[in-house]
Amino acid sequence: MSLLKRISNWERALRASYNTDLSTPENRRRAHIYNLWFDHAVLRKVWTNCFQVAPGVYRSNQPTHERFERLNAEGVRAILNLRGAGQGAHYLVEEESCRALGLTLVNCALQARDAAPPESILAVIRAFREIEKPFVMHCKSGADRAGFAAAIYLLVIEGRPMAEARKMLGVKYLHFKWSRTGILDHILDQYEGRTAQSPIGFEEWIATEYDHEALQAAYHAPHKPLF
Repeated sequence: MSLLKRISNWERALRASYNTDLSTPENRRRAHIYNLWFDHAVLRKVWTNCFQVAPGVYRSNQPTHERFERLNAEGVRAILNLRGAGQGAHYLVEEESCRALGLTLVNCALQARDAAPPESILAVIRAFREIEKPFVMHCKSGADRAGFAAAIYLLVIEGRPMAEARKMLGVKYLHFKWSRTGILDHILDQYEGRTAQSPIGFEEWIATEYDHEALQAAYHAPHKPLF
């Protein structure tokens, strides 16, 4: 086994050993370390990547407990977690924070570097229609999944033009189209190309025509994203 492979396996095992549940004081301590360093919460203590998308709708990176407290104090009623539910330390801490503060937590799973299946995108749209405002949608960094979801919100819920929706995926939010997350821009490209032929709503297109596997294959064939 190569040295690089050994280092990679060691790092993966170390990360997993800290990504624990909250069932004991020691597990809670390790989970805190995981969130702070492996999930990069240390950066999010001062950097929020938080912006308004529409009235009562905000996008953000993963909030810390202190930020959940501030959001609650500012009147936010619900959180839309785009990282999905699970047993990871970041999710367990978020779930605990929302429960303690009386915030409604809604979980939907999107992908940043791959085209999400249609059912995942449709689940986000359903959540938009049902969630209480004001709400904050977030992923890990607030750059890619949050940007894609914000673009969908503007297209489907607000009825805004594509040019405005596309602004949700920009360098301002640390989204880089030339990276692997450019697949999100490509989805919008394909939809825009389809509407040039004949009008169709984004939600209907996702439900009836969108093929995430074919779109993904077509994107990666001519592209070699840097990361």
